[in-house]
Amino acid sequence: MNGFVIAGTASGVGKTVVTLAVIRALEAMGQTVQPAKAGPDFIDPSHHAAIAGRPSRTLDTWLEGEEGVRRNYDRGNGDVCVVEGVMGLYDGDQSSTARVADVLDLPVVLVVDASAGMESVAATALGFREYAERTGRDIDVAGIIAQRAHGGRHERGIREALPDELAYFGRIPPISGLEIPDRHLGLQMGDEHPVETDALDEAATHLRENQLLDIAREPPRLPTREPNSARNRRIAVAQDAAFRFVYPAVMERLRARAEVVTFAPTAGDDLPDCDGVYLPGGYPELHTERLADSPSLSTLSKRASDGLPVFGECGGLMVLAESLTTTDEQTYSMAGVLPADVRMHERYQALDHVELRARSKPFDFDSGTTIRGHEFHYSSADVARDATFAFDVRRGTGIDGEHDGLTEFETIGTYCHVHAASGAFDAFIDSL
Repeated sequence: MNGFVIAGTASGVGKTVVTLAVIRALEAMGQTVQPAKAGPDFIDPSHHAAIAGRPSRTLDTWLEGEEGVRRNYDRGNGDVCVVEGVMGLYDGDQSSTARVADVLDLPVVLVVDASAGMESVAATALGFREYAERTGRDIDVAGIIAQRAHGGRHERGIREALPDELAYFGRIPPISGLEIPDRHLGLQMGDEHPVETDALDEAATHLRENQLLDIAREPPRLPTREPNSARNRRIAVAQDAAFRFVYPAVMERLRARAEVVTFAPTAGDDLPDCDGVYLPGGYPELHTERLADSPSLSTLSKRASDGLPVFGECGGLMVLAESLTTTDEQTYSMAGVLPADVRMHERYQALDHVELRARSKPFDFDSGTTIRGHEFHYSSADVARDATFAFDVRRGTGIDGEHDGLTEFETIGTYCHVHAASGAFDAFIDSL
């Protein structure tokens, strides 16, 4: 599958809107687009999925390793893959957009804010291209899309200033309807506040989609690797407005190795009959009353105390705790499986790529095994003095700065989100 990367000069330059407009432009040509996202984000991919009608692939060299990124890209399906970058092109010490583009050998289309510049837009883009050459990186900055650029003299000034080695792939005009409202943890999700398709279609008319297709190329193929064998197990996965942060590759891995049944705690679902439970991250703090009254939490509490294996990530950890206190000082009872009280804050408490080291044998990991993930949360957990942890933190914050994976019975709750390529979900299934 051919592809290219849409990168930015910095965070906030409008990469997501450009990506969505490019998807619409290519689809109007009859192309089937596979969206993807560099970095560990859950929210931008939800906007990709809302427009492209298929899950967005997560490409992060820290979470997956270089081979994992290539394999995850290969599992996509479409005529062309459009990869949205993270932050600025070269930003991110563990998994920058530049590194993902290098690993996949994909060309880069640079998004440059043109709202207050013309010739300087070309100078900026040339600097990004020459920076790769000066540092010895094999990054092919093929050209630009001018964000917030007017037509006429403004567009001509940008286009004519570009050197021959940088192509002009079009512009995104400053029109209404392209805004995505934000909140804590970033933008609102794609199914909550999708970008107006009429506005995207208008923006798409100013792109040169044929030229974008011309530069797209296919990464080197990897040999097929046999998956782990399936097990006769049933895993219940929470999936609703409170539990939203799940990588597509995680669900693919779970379904490849076990039977998966989903349930919606905020909708009043009870916990299904199962051999294990996965509670992904999300926004439990926005649905505290429904969660506190949900029959699934009381059933989960009883079954976990009887030894049912449960894996909770971030929001899942919060729901497994004794209580959750919101920023307006309202406290709600949660499942009470893990000995902790969780409190929300106005500012984020952790944001980083994470590396954890297994302390004993959590799930089916050997002691000393390391796994990689990421954390981004606005809550903190006050744990009991005699609390037991499954992991030591080698990079990141975790629950108390030194440990993550609060554990009780056969339940583990982490602030760390992990990808299927980490091996954590295979270890969880193997322990059932």
